[in-house]
Amino acid sequence: MRLTAKQIVWLKVALHLAAFLPLVWLFYAASQGYFSADPAKDIQHFTGRMALKLLLATLLVTPLTRLLKQPLLIRTRRLLGLWCFAWATLHLISYSLLELGINNLSLLGQELVSRPYLTLGIISWLVLLALAFTSTQAAQRKLGRRWQILHNFIYLVAILAPIHYLWSVKILSPQPLIYAFIALVLLAWRYKKFRQWLR
Repeated sequence: MRLTAKQIVWLKVALHLAAFLPLVWLFYAASQGYFSADPAKDIQHFTGRMALKLLLATLLVTPLTRLLKQPLLIRTRRLLGLWCFAWATLHLISYSLLELGINNLSLLGQELVSRPYLTLGIISWLVLLALAFTSTQAAQRKLGRRWQILHNFIYLVAILAPIHYLWSVKILSPQPLIYAFIALVLLAWRYKKFRQWLR
């Protein structure tokens, strides 16, 4: 049984809530002092993990659409991608304001260049920024074939973002490894597409 357009609307509502409610919890947890002795770092990791989860969810849509034979599922991909960008932006803001504690863009730029894992992070964010600004149907019509080429850069983010996470943690734990493994599986699913590009 295939999902109807009405059911997809309700699924979108559920996905919006799933992406938004953690932000409500984040503000509540911060106000109640639920974080550790280094709340700035906790907030950075929380926002970063949310961005990564939504990135993986975005990449999961196409395989699920094909495996479950539910073509309308593809309609949820854009909202997941935009939420991924929103959380990645919160991650960047939390680092620049809570970690550096300044509004000095030049110092932020120095940090992003001097620390390789931050360089990977900002490259990922810039790609997501480009994808978010061109996510509309109007942009798709205007860009034509270039739109698909641009949006294929999501696979670059799927490589760089898990590496950024792995590189940023001081003590390696299973969590970043799990995210990296899931990203690898989702990329491996598309091996035929990558093989065509190489040809």
